[in-house]
Amino acid sequence: MKSRNHYIDEELLNKYFSNMDVATWRGKPFYLNIPPFNPSFVYPEYKLTTISEIENPAYEGVRSCLFNLNLDKNNYGTPNWNPLRGIINKGNTVLIKPNFVVDKHARNGNIFSIITHPSMIRAIVDYCYYALDGQGKIVIADSPQMDCDFNNLLNITNLFSIQDFFKTNFNFDIEIIDLRDFWFKEENGNKIAYSSNRIKLKGDPVGSSVINLGRKSAFEGLPNLKKIYGADYDRTETISHHHDDIQEYVLSNSVLQADVLISIPKLKVHKKVGVTLNSKGFVGTITNKNCLIHYTIGTPKQGGDQYPAGILSYKDKLLVNSNNKLYDLLLAKNSHFHQKLYSYLLFVYRSIIKPILRSSDKEKSIIDAGNWHGNDSAWRMVVDLSQILFYSDHHGRLQTTPQRKIFSIIDGIVGGEKDGPLLPDEKLSGTIIAGFNPIATDIVSAAIMGLNYKKLKWVNHLLDSEFFVDLSKIQIFGEEHFRSILSSPVNSLQFTPHIGWQNYLEKFEIIDNASDNSLIPKNNL
Repeated sequence: MKSRNHYIDEELLNKYFSNMDVATWRGKPFYLNIPPFNPSFVYPEYKLTTISEIENPAYEGVRSCLFNLNLDKNNYGTPNWNPLRGIINKGNTVLIKPNFVVDKHARNGNIFSIITHPSMIRAIVDYCYYALDGQGKIVIADSPQMDCDFNNLLNITNLFSIQDFFKTNFNFDIEIIDLRDFWFKEENGNKIAYSSNRIKLKGDPVGSSVINLGRKSAFEGLPNLKKIYGADYDRTETISHHHDDIQEYVLSNSVLQADVLISIPKLKVHKKVGVTLNSKGFVGTITNKNCLIHYTIGTPKQGGDQYPAGILSYKDKLLVNSNNKLYDLLLAKNSHFHQKLYSYLLFVYRSIIKPILRSSDKEKSIIDAGNWHGNDSAWRMVVDLSQILFYSDHHGRLQTTPQRKIFSIIDGIVGGEKDGPLLPDEKLSGTIIAGFNPIATDIVSAAIMGLNYKKLKWVNHLLDSEFFVDLSKIQIFGEEHFRSILSSPVNSLQFTPHIGWQNYLEKFEIIDNASDNSLIPKNNL
């Protein structure tokens, strides 16, 4: 993908993001798992006659959402219906960003309660291709977690079948990119990202850009930035990206250079920011995840948000703090010697110390690492990424007007609840949600989940900023039960939040000035 001069129609983009329409669809809660995930009906606009004999709810749901957004409504029901035309123009580069965080469910649950299903991607690729009229580029790209085996992910999702389908039938190439620069290969049951298990990857073929938000960052002016923790063991790297007037993020150039970003996140809960959806899903555009602040070490009284005061026992805190020290002193060094020393100490801990200092309550220790609603760090990262995706031009320079269209369509046919985002229980929701403004779409999605968007700090911050979100102008189309969901949660899907957010996020009265000890009710842990 070559860098090129983009013409930005500021008026058109402002109008685009000012569209608060959100479409919903409710149908059968299962996926077609037969590649290449053809529709089960020859729709008038479908260019071929090859269909699936088994029902494909995702294709039906995507198509219904596009119709419910009144896209190209005059041509609906005819071969000329082209709903994404205007959002996507001929010759554009379209980047489709699914939610590909891991390649397996560690508790042997449904992997598609975690990641975007390929039948969603296939339907969206079809309509992107129609809008391009064969002239332009479609890229499927994401930056999964460091322990994701991308080859296994491709096998699970059968994305290659979609590539082959378009090459065979239309002579059109679709690119699939793993944006990461390394991955951690788990061997012999080892789940620790030792330096010896890290495998270098090609990364984004057009590289990355370092974007400094400076004083525009949601982290600007915060104390205790020397206590921040990122996605990897080396905190010094995270701190090097966040100090003083430096608030940096390492973003994929493939994302920056795209004319249109199609976001396809999962409908699932999240332990650090409440819900995943679009805004949190933007972490998949980052090529070096260790520039992302996940939490700040310590309790709120200590200037941190790692865990609330009064929740962990003395033994729990001793184990947590000791582990943090060992990460800093050993694993952060990323050397073979320090890795061996850590392995030895880990053996001693597991065989001798752990039986003595056993955690008094395993569920409470789950809240460690900022996995609770008092996390005051991760939401700021979500806000910063939204700024970057809206306002960074194709060179990574911040502008004052939006620089690309972002269309979102959320895969909630099977959602994820409880221990999200990585170990959720499946939620058979049969729901798809789509919209032009990703933040407005996230707000509606959180409400549909039965969760109070007013208690999501990143939502409140973005509502107070220049992101074109006017709650009074949000209109919900499609599924009748969801049309009044913002004013009444009665017809919600009633997702159960992560344990660190329970008895908080699902409550619709605002709780102010809660003490540390009351933030997470002890009887719920």
